[in-house]
Amino acid sequence: MSKANAFPDLMRAFFYEWLVEQRNASIHTVRSYRDSWRLLLRFVAQRAKKKVAVITLADLTPGEVTAFLGHAEHDRGGTIGTRNCRLAAIRSFFNFVATKDPASIAQCVEILHIPVKRAPVSEPCYLDPAEVAAILARPDRSTLEGMRDHALLSFLYNSGARIQEALDLCPKAIRFESPSCVRLTGKGRKERICPLWPETVLLLKKLLERQPRASDQRLFVNRYGEPLSSSGVRFKLAAYVKAAAETTPTLRTRYVTPHSFRHATAVHLVSAGVDVTVIRSWLGHVSLDTTNHYARANLETKRKALEQVSAPESARHPPSWKRDTSLLAWLDTL
Repeated sequence: MSKANAFPDLMRAFFYEWLVEQRNASIHTVRSYRDSWRLLLRFVAQRAKKKVAVITLADLTPGEVTAFLGHAEHDRGGTIGTRNCRLAAIRSFFNFVATKDPASIAQCVEILHIPVKRAPVSEPCYLDPAEVAAILARPDRSTLEGMRDHALLSFLYNSGARIQEALDLCPKAIRFESPSCVRLTGKGRKERICPLWPETVLLLKKLLERQPRASDQRLFVNRYGEPLSSSGVRFKLAAYVKAAAETTPTLRTRYVTPHSFRHATAVHLVSAGVDVTVIRSWLGHVSLDTTNHYARANLETKRKALEQVSAPESARHPPSWKRDTSLLAWLDTL
């Protein structure tokens, strides 16, 4: 490696010294940043017609970064959210470089000023209770695989957990005695405690009886004893949704993912009148604005609010402008 090219050393220091040692970033953050930089370096190398190994810091101009973000969003078919995640990884690196290489600070400032792209905020798509029940009824609970899937989907709906939070679950994180609860580790390694229904606890107990796991082993595993992957869960869920759509036609137009159960939990808690601050703690939201999004999405809550407001009484007499025939005749001439 040439000493004249400081970029490889900066990249190594960023990942090992800054992200891992100083920031103690989670493995998910490290992998996300790694993937972003892998894509960026290949993109820049292809445009510059050189190998990735010889790319220097000077090659990573603001123009190249902007072009890459457009490529990530449009050519690769990514979302605006994905584009912004790529930008976050790039910004973090150049923020680090600015403290290590003062000679490059002007380049760093230009890249740090690349704006985050605003995305339209859509209403979250959530499942109705009947749709949730229809999906939960599909796994064949007489088999170990069906029992596992039913317990996993029930747990997702009960806890509102993100899929990876559920897949990382170990028996030691569950309190089976009353009052039953589970300790989840979410984004930023933030822990929260969620209550569990007796029915959910019973499902988890039966799963452990049929497939014993050590207290520190993953609870939801495949037939080989390996932890389930989120992609595997999505594949299985798609099959259950397709089968449930035969009896629940509304599911035919739904795009259901494991995260849909989290949305359903939030909206149904709002419908039950649970305070949004409690729901925020339940779901592990950092900002209350995120939780309020579910309150706005719940049509049933809006209907109940409308019922509290009486409809305006019908006017006994038509307004004066309707009684004034000369005015109406004049308007007709316009």
